[in-house]
Amino acid sequence: MQNWIEWAVAFFLLLGGSFVLIGSIGLTRMPDFFMRLHGPTKATTLGMGGILLGSMFFFSLSGGVSVHELLITIFLLITAPISAHMLIKTALHHKLKAISKTRGLDNIEPAQSKQHDRKPLP
Repeated sequence: MQNWIEWAVAFFLLLGGSFVLIGSIGLTRMPDFFMRLHGPTKATTLGMGGILLGSMFFFSLSGGVSVHELLITIFLLITAPISAHMLIKTALHHKLKAISKTRGLDNIEPAQSKQHDRKPLP
């Protein structure tokens, strides 16, 4: 393997691993659900993208196009925002309380009352 490819693979693996670590620490250290959701959806998705880029570079030199890693990346980039959106909608539906340090707190209460306090249809 060429020297610059080894450096690129190592760089992307270390970069991706550090983002995954930061996202995992953010998941455990953030104080409420709304803040805690940013760790796995943003930093961990970016970290997995870096790890998969390193894997694509590594396996592209061994003879072919790395379709598996590309499909995993596309699947991850599509499903992470959708799952985060579903989790936030569920938290709003259950009227989960946020702490006072949560940014966008003024948007949480109107969304809870607007969407979930409607009268049922006849």
